[in-house]
Amino acid sequence: MSVSLYRVKFARTVLLLQLVTFVIIGALFALKDLTWGLSALAGGLAAWLPNIVFMIFAWRHQAGDPVKGRIAWSFLLGEVLKVLATILLLILALAVFGAVFEPLGLTWLSVLIVQIVAPAVINNKG
Repeated sequence: MSVSLYRVKFARTVLLLQLVTFVIIGALFALKDLTWGLSALAGGLAAWLPNIVFMIFAWRHQAGDPVKGRIAWSFLLGEVLKVLATILLLILALAVFGAVFEPLGLTWLSVLIVQIVAPAVINNKG
């Protein structure tokens, strides 16, 4: 298996784990109240969707011969887009849709923790 294909499968696995995490947490919060469940889903989406955008951006800029210095700039640009998208989605959820802060914040944080912990767990299994 090529290194590039391995990285794509690895990234998809992490994104899938994040998706499962915020769907389960959203379902658990929905047991308390539907508004809490929807707020949790919004928090998960605010962390997950920017990660998808970043992965697509990274895969598109990975094609071809990397120019010296271009990799760092494309990574920086991707991270800036990811942070801006996260802030926009959180503002949209809280201000426009009136999401409840506690489930939104806890789910958002949980998805970020999965992003940090999942690579270590996946690498130790393989």
